[in-house]
Amino acid sequence: MPKEYMDEYEPLLKKGTKDKKHLKLPNISLLLAVFAACVGGTFQYGYNISVINAPTMYVQSFINRTWMERYQTNISQEGLTLLWSTIVSMFTLGGLIGASLGGTLSVKLGRRGTLLTNNAFSLMAALLMGISSTAGSFELLIIGRLLSGINAGIALCVQPLYLGEIAPTALRGATGMGTSVFITGGILTGQVMGLKEILGKEEYWPILLSTTCIPAFMQLLILPWFPESPRFLLIDKGDEDGCKKALRQLHGLADSDGALEDIEKERNNLVGFQAKKPWELFGDRSLRWQLLTIILLNTAQQLNGINAIYFYADYVFRQSGIPIDKIPYATVGTGACECLTALTCGMLIECLGRKVLIMGGYILMSICSVFFTLTLTFQDVSPVFPYLSMACVFAFILSFGLGPGGVTNILTTELFTQTARPAAFIIAGSVNWLSFFFISLVFPFIVIGLQQYCFLVFLGVCTSVATYIFFFIPETKNKTFVEIQNEFQSSKKNKFSSSDGAGTILLSTSI
Repeated sequence: MPKEYMDEYEPLLKKGTKDKKHLKLPNISLLLAVFAACVGGTFQYGYNISVINAPTMYVQSFINRTWMERYQTNISQEGLTLLWSTIVSMFTLGGLIGASLGGTLSVKLGRRGTLLTNNAFSLMAALLMGISSTAGSFELLIIGRLLSGINAGIALCVQPLYLGEIAPTALRGATGMGTSVFITGGILTGQVMGLKEILGKEEYWPILLSTTCIPAFMQLLILPWFPESPRFLLIDKGDEDGCKKALRQLHGLADSDGALEDIEKERNNLVGFQAKKPWELFGDRSLRWQLLTIILLNTAQQLNGINAIYFYADYVFRQSGIPIDKIPYATVGTGACECLTALTCGMLIECLGRKVLIMGGYILMSICSVFFTLTLTFQDVSPVFPYLSMACVFAFILSFGLGPGGVTNILTTELFTQTARPAAFIIAGSVNWLSFFFISLVFPFIVIGLQQYCFLVFLGVCTSVATYIFFFIPETKNKTFVEIQNEFQSSKKNKFSSSDGAGTILLSTSI
């Protein structure tokens, strides 16, 4: 690297070393800001994924009853399945729409402003789903699920962006794990709320679906007390006083000066650059490997077999002798398992680093895929195998939560600088939702064709991704965004340098 660039980044390198030696606990204001952002953000995503499962039979009965009242005939089984599938899949379509809007809104309204505005979709969805039974309209459920999906898509795009930009460098990974912790917390809460002892009875299903308004109200009450992203204020808006005030509130008076120095360094490297559009990232040679990385990781997050594990969970629980009426409680156990693993990952990420956790997670998932295939194959050979299959279910969920489930969004935040980050989240979110839709569409046919051997497909996915991570993704722990960008490019230039040398030293040509 040329000496002038070494001189430029030397203060940042020294500061990164200092941060490693003096890891401090987060400011209480920072923790509350993370809670406020997550409770109305990715918590909603997890909650709306799981809460729809409990009232399945009741909603289908409502559709049939409504159809009879309108047309004086029972709906066909194919028609009922189509309507129910539409209600469920609208969430995915809404998520894709939300992901495509999130990055743009985060530039226009700010990160915090977008999260607050996003609650309008959640509140409208809760209202429509809550009155659907009284109004005798299953169409309101379809629209409500679409709006819930838009809310989740925007949240998954903007919330990690906000968390990554408000956190100190030394705590960015742990703070970013709030996304995963609250997704799994939302899934677990949705499973618990759907139990018969709470809101799982037939007469309560409209109330159950409308409870999505509660986290929205909580965010609207709490988040306004906390500042906008300091990076957004200084780099995007040029509001230096607002940035300093935000840093003092989030980091404390003692640490705000160092954080301001980091942000100013990044701003100086971005002078003359404006927020990029998603299609501009594809044409930027200096970002091609970062872009390939987030596309690969977000695709793998949906295609790694975690959805298949949940699909097989009920079958495995039945084979293990768990009564059918007790299976919902076992399912709550899987949600609690994933939530606890996300919390564990949050505590380990600043010690072990991102690369070790995500690569280790995929390696463990590969091993679990092999053992799960074997235990399912020999399910009837011995009464021991159903219990081994159950152990594989929990081991796979633990492995997913330990790495891919939590680290993927953090890397999407860290591999890009301020001008490219919103566009990167649009791309990552769109890929994630499209992969979600793809696996939902194709997975039933994979199961029919390959049965338990479908996990050999997921074995190939997990092994390939782990190999890519090992060779091509640098560790980002305790590094500023500028350092990460420079290291990412430097590690590739010897292998993939272009003939004209463009893009080989990050920030010397383009961001």
